[in-house]
Amino acid sequence: MSKERYWVAVMVERFQYDDEDISNPKRRCRAFTNTVLLKAVDKEQAYQKAIEYGELGIENESNWSNDKGRKGRWIFEGLINLLDVDESVIDPDGTELFFDDDCGISVGKVQSWVRKKEDLEVFRVRE
Repeated sequence: MSKERYWVAVMVERFQYDDEDISNPKRRCRAFTNTVLLKAVDKEQAYQKAIEYGELGIENESNWSNDKGRKGRWIFEGLINLLDVDESVIDPDGTELFFDDDCGISVGKVQSWVRKKEDLEVFRVRE
């Protein structure tokens, strides 16, 4: 059995109001970029754990409303990056490392940050 290693997953989620024109990728939104530390035996398991972590607490229903009654929800867009980490520099009790809070950014811009699995650094073929 392989030994677990540390991985850093960078993921993005955004807030969407129910009454938005979801066909417009230029609409503005609030987006969080979260950097998360996790352990996995290989890049495939790290990818699955990162996706599961990103989907935690994300529901397919509007569970929030502002002071004007406008309802909305958080949407997990996906991973921006997934990197293996040199274990000698990591505290084993680590957790989320960083996050960015972007307000007034277009949904299209948020979605452009997300990479396909094969485009993540860890899955690129090394020469």
